[in-house]
Amino acid sequence: MSGETNLTKLLASMRPRLQNGIYVFASLPHAVALPSGLEPVMTFREAEGRTLILEENAAKLAGMDGLFRCRMITLDIHSSLDAVGFMAVITNRLAAAGMGVNPVSAFYHDHLFVPADRAEEAVRILEQFADEAGA
Repeated sequence: MSGETNLTKLLASMRPRLQNGIYVFASLPHAVALPSGLEPVMTFREAEGRTLILEENAAKLAGMDGLFRCRMITLDIHSSLDAVGFMAVITNRLAAAGMGVNPVSAFYHDHLFVPADRAEEAVRILEQFADEAGA
């Protein structure tokens, strides 16, 4: 399954689903082992260290400082990894509302990490955007 590439279909068919929990971004040096039992939603290796996205409570229990208190919105459409413009127009729409967003594209879906206190607003903006695209 390669996923959808048509931008109009992607926008009209996306269903933003707000996930439970509060997430944070944290970093670990390469030489430091991942704390036992810690299961990040995402790990990304950068030159400076590993970036982790994990639940806020798990970060606190592991003694890690987290930044960017956020909620995760999953776009329930199987987007292709080579779809052109999907994340660009979505992040642009949220930026127009003055909202920062950290997008993550995974194999099946795209996920947006938005400020925790604006998550419901982000979902409404995305639902309206989907309605407009489907009209």
